Amino acid sequence: MATRPGGELASRPLHFIWIADCSGSMAIDGKIQSLNTAIRETIPLMQKEAEDNPNAQVFVRAVKFSNGAQWHISQPTPIEDFKWNDLSADGVTDMGKAFSLVAEQLKIPPMSERALPPVLVLISDGQPTDDYAKGLKELLDLPWGKKAVRMAIAIGSDADLDVLQKFINNTEIKPLEAKNPEALTRYIKWVSTAVLKSASSPYSQPTDTTQNTNVPIPKAPDTNLGDISDVW
Repeated sequence: MATRPGGELASRPLHFIWIADCSGSMAIDGKIQSLNTAIRETIPLMQKEAEDNPNAQVFVRAVKFSNGAQWHISQPTPIEDFKWNDLSADGVTDMGKAFSLVAEQLKIPPMSERALPPVLVLISDGQPTDDYAKGLKELLDLPWGKKAVRMAIAIGSDADLDVLQKFINNTEIKPLEAKNPEALTRYIKWVSTAVLKSASSPYSQPTDTTQNTNVPIPKAPDTNLGDISDVW
């Protein structure tokens, strides 16, 4: 059954999932603190975006990965009730296990066929230490994995851009490269608002669950912030 924008039918669920690298290198130069601060600061902006768009009911949760992967915030939480718990950093970079965790939640069920495309935001500063390709295949083999809006933010100069590009799996979208805390904050806010808005717009609603959803991604913000000495 199709829904019409502005109609009487219920809004569609949109799942937004942070996938955060918590390996030991994230403890260096305040990276994990910057990530925690940026996500916490963006929550009111996400809430405002969701409030302005009755077409979507936004649910947020988060996965962390280092030695293995776990749900950091396991329940799909309505954005109006969402609170961020600080991450800490230690261990290796088991990114593939994080992909597998997310894949389990994108199956139908628990995902609804009438949902909007999920937004998956991967944030990493290093190289995967497990079989990331296996977990990524599990994710991309699912209809909702294919349809998801997959964004990636590289922190610092040691992130594996090739792996992040494979996660995005779209030649028109490149990993966002955050070289300092200000750039990270700007990118976090952008994926939490502009990208979220695109994914929740009426034209992103899938009519055929076997096809990818072509969600237009707005232009990323410029993070060339001039002479900044605090560089990762």
